Amino acid sequence: MKIHLYLDDWRPHPKGFALARNGEECLMMLRECEVDVLSLDYELGHDQMNGGDVVAAMIAEKLRAKEIYLHTSSPYGRRKMYEMLYEHMPEDVRVHNGPMPEALIREIAEGTR
Repeated sequence: MKIHLYLDDWRPHPKGFALARNGEECLMMLRECEVDVLSLDYELGHDQMNGGDVVAAMIAEKLRAKEIYLHTSSPYGRRKMYEMLYEHMPEDVRVHNGPMPEALIREIAEGTR
């Protein structure tokens, strides 16, 4: 099953996205589904995996999405995740160092992507 996946412990997910509230949920969905667009937060709550832990597990398990965006408000977290993804993801995975553009969010909400 092909999905778009949004990892965030607090923010509401955009229409057309499956929501993972924590790192384990995100990894489970990445293992079980084909993920087109993945958008990652970094800070996921006290005593929880963070986005860097999710990215490290993705690398170790060779989990991927076609496109990966980083919507975190943490500059440190964004930099850490981007550097790991850029270094380890295959060339056919598009990694963006920032949040999804509004046009893409609209396309997914309308079901045209």
